[in-house]
Amino acid sequence: MTPPIEHILSELKDLRNKLNNHELYRSLKTMEDIKFFMEQHVFAVWDFMSLLKALQNQLTNTNVPWVPSGTGKSARFINEIVMGEESDVNECNEVKSHFEMYMDAMNEINAKTDKIQTFITEIVQGNTMKNAAKKAQIPNEILNFIEFTMSVIATNKTHQIAAAFTFGREDVIPDMFLKIIDQSMSENKEAHYVKLLYYLNRHIEVDGDEHGPLSLAMIEELCLEDHNKWEEVLSTAKEALRQRIKLWDYICNGIKSKRHLSTINV
Repeated sequence: MTPPIEHILSELKDLRNKLNNHELYRSLKTMEDIKFFMEQHVFAVWDFMSLLKALQNQLTNTNVPWVPSGTGKSARFINEIVMGEESDVNECNEVKSHFEMYMDAMNEINAKTDKIQTFITEIVQGNTMKNAAKKAQIPNEILNFIEFTMSVIATNKTHQIAAAFTFGREDVIPDMFLKIIDQSMSENKEAHYVKLLYYLNRHIEVDGDEHGPLSLAMIEELCLEDHNKWEEVLSTAKEALRQRIKLWDYICNGIKSKRHLSTINV
């Protein structure tokens, strides 16, 4: 009998292939393309932290007084990721979150950060996510991606949150970033993106060698022999990949539109 985790990976193969071979990677040919990509993708970098923190809340005890969580292996895994995501070391040996590193990389290539900054400011001031998105004029396609993430968190089901985290983020990120480096940045050898290259290579190193395999083990620990949980994991994983593909479609179409407009205006 095929182990449940192997069945999940088999069922996701077509969606993963579609994502890994997405036209977006071949579309990132100029620095302007990379800027546009980052200006949209930064919201996925941001909402990843909500998934991570939701898992930390579920798998560890963040309350006082403290009591054991009962999920030692998964708790250790999540705490290690939180430490890395919130307090990693950048190329200058400065301690920063990966989100802050991404923002630094955007500033390095003069990508626009006004929308994400406005969005976060509104959240800090207590605005709802929808109102913050409206204030920041975030496109519906990006808002839909974020809302899916939040809807998974709202289920309060640890295995579903872990599914979106593992199969929609951790397990697929190394493949995506390798595509960007291999197919895009190699064509921009004269561009300066030291911080972005560091960020991408750091994710490939950490997610591919450590976090990816451990996240699969976490799914197994959370589901055990519960058939219903495995079914919910599969359903959530599929939708997480579909949402990522939709986001990539939107960014790819945006790059094409910008390129077409620049051609007309020449």
